[in-house]
Amino acid sequence: MKITIQNGRVVDPKNRIDQTADVFIAAGKIVHVGARPADFQAEREIDATGLVVAPGLIDLCARPAPLKTELKAAIAGGITTLICPPDLNPPLDEPELVERLAQEAADLGLARLLPLGALTRNLDGERLAEMAGLAAAGCVAFSQGRRPVLDTQALLRAFEYAATFGFAIWMQPQDFYLSRNGFAHDGEIASRLGLTGIPVSAETVAIATFLTLAADTGVRLHLRRISSAIGMNMVAKAQAEGVAVTCDVGIHHLHLSEQDIGFFDTLARFDPPLRSRKDRDGLRQGVAQGVTALCSDHTPLTHDDKLLPFGEAKPGATGLELLLPLALQWGREAQLPLMNTLAPLTAAPAAILGRNDLGCLSVGANADLCLFAPDEAWQVTPKTLQSASKHTPFSGRELTGKAKITLIGGQWPEIRNPAFVEAR
Repeated sequence: MKITIQNGRVVDPKNRIDQTADVFIAAGKIVHVGARPADFQAEREIDATGLVVAPGLIDLCARPAPLKTELKAAIAGGITTLICPPDLNPPLDEPELVERLAQEAADLGLARLLPLGALTRNLDGERLAEMAGLAAAGCVAFSQGRRPVLDTQALLRAFEYAATFGFAIWMQPQDFYLSRNGFAHDGEIASRLGLTGIPVSAETVAIATFLTLAADTGVRLHLRRISSAIGMNMVAKAQAEGVAVTCDVGIHHLHLSEQDIGFFDTLARFDPPLRSRKDRDGLRQGVAQGVTALCSDHTPLTHDDKLLPFGEAKPGATGLELLLPLALQWGREAQLPLMNTLAPLTAAPAAILGRNDLGCLSVGANADLCLFAPDEAWQVTPKTLQSASKHTPFSGRELTGKAKITLIGGQWPEIRNPAFVEAR
């Protein structure tokens, strides 16, 4: 189908576009941005007056279970591609499991799902998984999820093997022994509440180990969910020294700190934990400087998962539908151009994935788009969230910015109301 999106504010960070323009789509691909090509006859037109027309968002960390419901939530949030970690049940350590998950997601016709393969068998941290088979099945990189690799020699072998075959490794930097039995940032609030703390050194020791092995082996390394200012600085320094390392930050870490735990609020329990205000401000600065990408760190949990004492409650929160408005809020507070605000959600994660067909409006790229109303205010309530999980520390808050139309390969997934498109 040939589609024209008219009169919108087109913002494409990769191609440095921020202007009122038309976007032309054919056969699921971007064919032009700007004036109408002479031979282009649209079969469908969308009037995007008052909307921002941006590349579809790419979420580098989201747990989509149940699959259909959470992929719908992704579409509702303007997310067109999401990366699934391997520590599911069962873990993604066999090609057949990866193929089954990828096929199920493809059959739904919703957001694109790109899985991470298990770095070790059963995520045991000891025996290498069959990376070549997992890559052939569709895994974009390899990770332990939240599981550690305690044996650094096994970790070195994994890095060497991945480097030999050009595979990327994604690791969460958190030293097992320094974080063991911890529930919150090792600071003033944890001390006052009597909670066992997780020091920043749990992150920095792990980062130092991963960076050393990455420099020695040449592997492409991605560090997931950096939580501290010093950790961000370590990554930036390594990048400047030529180490092939990237990282991401959970969107909630740009807005919340250890103070938001209040009196044992389990909605504010995360892994890694919310850290000091100084750390939060350092992360905000690092993202603004282009060091890192942003992710939702979406972890759908049940009411029972959170209705427990703080130390027993499961960490995480819903985030797919909050990623865009919270990023826009951060951008406004940091006084950033909209292009810079959207870059960590589009161009930066696409570059981490090595995908030129995602996260941009380049000619020939997939026609994955997010059309959003930048000034539309809405309140975060269970009724306004599509996700099966309604648990978030932002519950009840009014946010600004709402995805209105999400296209995947030039198609409207079923969650979108075609009447809205026709009315425009």
